[in-house]
Amino acid sequence: MILIVLTGAAVRLTGSGLGCPDWPTCFAHRVTGSWSIHPLIEYANRMVTGALTIVTGLTFIAAWMRTPRRRDLIVFSGGLILGIVADAILGAFVVYSKLNPWLVSLHMVLSLAMVVLGAVLYHRSKYLYGPGARAEVRSRHFLWLARLLWIPFVIVLVTGTGATGSGPHAGGSQGQLIARRLPFAFSSASWVHSVAATLFLGLVVGLFASVWSSSAPRPLQLGVRRLVLIAAAQALIGATQYLTHVPALLVEFHIAGAISLTIGVTQFHLRQSAHDREIGVAPSKSAPPVPVATS
Repeated sequence: MILIVLTGAAVRLTGSGLGCPDWPTCFAHRVTGSWSIHPLIEYANRMVTGALTIVTGLTFIAAWMRTPRRRDLIVFSGGLILGIVADAILGAFVVYSKLNPWLVSLHMVLSLAMVVLGAVLYHRSKYLYGPGARAEVRSRHFLWLARLLWIPFVIVLVTGTGATGSGPHAGGSQGQLIARRLPFAFSSASWVHSVAATLFLGLVVGLFASVWSSSAPRPLQLGVRRLVLIAAAQALIGATQYLTHVPALLVEFHIAGAISLTIGVTQFHLRQSAHDREIGVAPSKSAPPVPVATS
């Protein structure tokens, strides 16, 4: 899922959005296009989607054949398959609408939602969930804060897609039909996004100070420390790219930061409850071993 977002961003930032004007084929009912740079970049993104479809399908089969069978793993892996289908269909509309900026923004949001789903599936595959499994809330106070943190985070993501959709990187290249932009001034959209990002960073820093000044368990401290470092780095990249007139490479780094931040917020939320590990799953180096429940 990370590769899907990064290669999708590369398609837009290199002006390869119309490198393959057809879907699901590339050009004139041919599976691949010419050996020029734009069709290759666009088709590489589609190949990543194909590989992800295979991996996700195998994951769903593994969850279904698992003994004992766990309903949550089946639901989340099945949700990934449905998300891939929805993302592919949306990608077709993006192509045939000649890179409609509203659809491109929605494409980004849906892809990040899939990253969240993948992170949850990965987390749950390591721990015991379900009836009879241990599920201790580490701190009810921080649990509510972790839930509320999603509100400003989603606002940051949505305003970020608004800034990108009104910015200079439309996804088309010279000689192609120039894609439309969102009906906002780039400076105004960037200002709104920067305000939202600054408020989010302030909330994360405050959360960091609150967690580390309290007797919160170690997993919460590690989770919020990772979150504040990613948020600070993301803010620095964002400010730098705006001051340097939005170079494509920094935008790609900023999108990579958005992926990291998405995973960080997800992991901090998941860390709010303690679960026993699945038998055979080794603990990470950053966390002490957790006793495994036995039957």
